[in-house]
Amino acid sequence: MKFNEIKATEDAFQVETYAKMPIAVEHGKGEWVWTSEGEKYLDLYGGHAVCSAGHSHPHLINAIKEQAEKVFFYSNLVYSEIRGRAAEKLVSVAPVQLTKAFFCNSGTEANENAMRMARMATGREKVVSFSGGFHGRTADSISASFLGQYRRLGEPNVPFHVEAIFGDIDSAQKTIDAETAGVILEPIQSMAGVVEADPLFFVRLREICDEAGAMLIFDEVQTGIGRTCNWFFAGSDLAGGVVPDIVTLAKSLGSGIPVGACLVTEAISSQIEINDLGSTFGGGMMAMAAVIATLEAIEEDKMMENARVVESAVRRRLSGAPGIVGVRGKGCLLGIEFEGPCRPAYDKLLGNKIITGTSSDPNVLRLLPPMSVAIDEIERACEVLSE
Repeated sequence: MKFNEIKATEDAFQVETYAKMPIAVEHGKGEWVWTSEGEKYLDLYGGHAVCSAGHSHPHLINAIKEQAEKVFFYSNLVYSEIRGRAAEKLVSVAPVQLTKAFFCNSGTEANENAMRMARMATGREKVVSFSGGFHGRTADSISASFLGQYRRLGEPNVPFHVEAIFGDIDSAQKTIDAETAGVILEPIQSMAGVVEADPLFFVRLREICDEAGAMLIFDEVQTGIGRTCNWFFAGSDLAGGVVPDIVTLAKSLGSGIPVGACLVTEAISSQIEINDLGSTFGGGMMAMAAVIATLEAIEEDKMMENARVVESAVRRRLSGAPGIVGVRGKGCLLGIEFEGPCRPAYDKLLGNKIITGTSSDPNVLRLLPPMSVAIDEIERACEVLSE
């Protein structure tokens, strides 16, 4: 089917929710996607940070095909070998304090359950989140999102959500108190324009939460699963070694198969009783096969090591380039800050068949490529940007 037919069908029958690129993706391989018109595009956006292991990785294809021939799905009312193996594998690459996994379907669902667990563990209601943070579009998650218009779109908001200034420990100190159940934050604020905080901010935040008896939650929907050159931001040098009480995951966790998760400490999991949490499709067999295969592909192909090389190449090629203020972020979660709006650069790249992303900061272009992306292709994109 030609692009105009595809566009007409979507426009006729689908609710319009996104401003879309003028292409229809038909298939992908590695860091490349092909359109309905047979054109080949370099994908440095990864379907919004989802395709970390690359498009149609053969290990994932084999794992999903093998599972599909057994059983697509059965709920958590039965035990499942592959669900157990997925939980074990995910916990094995996490900081040692995070000992249990809860599976769901998306990032916003993971964040909803994380905040619920914090309230259950403390018996409190207040949740502190940060300016510029985005946590999803469902009720509790969008109420915790203090980014642009998103919180307003969620009105009427869930009560007991309070805002602090990201990276400002004095603001956090004033906001977190004995009434606070949990503190949730993106360790690198992707949609806000790849905004970072000093490692000491996380160290002090951990101390403040401990003093107040509040649960600390890292929303690693975008930073997790190797994208920042570590399996998780939690516990890494980027966080000053800090490990939160809960880490939430989604996006690249299943390489495109919908799956989310919360990783929690024993102190949290020990307080959860039967029927306190649930998710019909959470932990489904196809999703679990995708989780295991994604983690194995990242390990076997040394993708985190490649992400370090990607970051180094982008910084080397673009730092100090005319019109570019600097490069933010880590690994394959990068923001390129321009002196003015980044839209002309975005359009120029798309015209050269290179897909990137914008952000809520009009001056920041985002790169969220597969962690398997070839350095030659990164160099080529930087060459176009340098122009």
